[in-house]
Amino acid sequence: MVLPIPGNPVRGSKTGKPIMAALDLLGRTWALGIVWQLRQGPLSFSELQQHCENISPTLLTNRLKELQQTHLLEKHLQGYQLTPIGLQLFEVIAPLGQWAKQWQLTFELSLDK
Repeated sequence: MVLPIPGNPVRGSKTGKPIMAALDLLGRTWALGIVWQLRQGPLSFSELQQHCENISPTLLTNRLKELQQTHLLEKHLQGYQLTPIGLQLFEVIAPLGQWAKQWQLTFELSLDK
């Protein structure tokens, strides 16, 4: 799979607008989950694998490479951690977590009717 880079054609966009490249990257299996798990600091490969519901080593390796190549995370002695732009991404998606909890409650209430 081709790495989505702003300015280059990506899934859903021939122009490669930055939002489309971001959505292509973040829509890949476990990409957002990895960002979410790294929100509180560095994690080793095995810690990430456990936090990501035992994601396969191959898939985790691929996602980590993609997220490093797109400058969202980096590897240090302590493990993988978000870069400053990766932390900004987390700040953008954090409210989505709160929204999802409210959505779940709304959905559950509708089932009770």
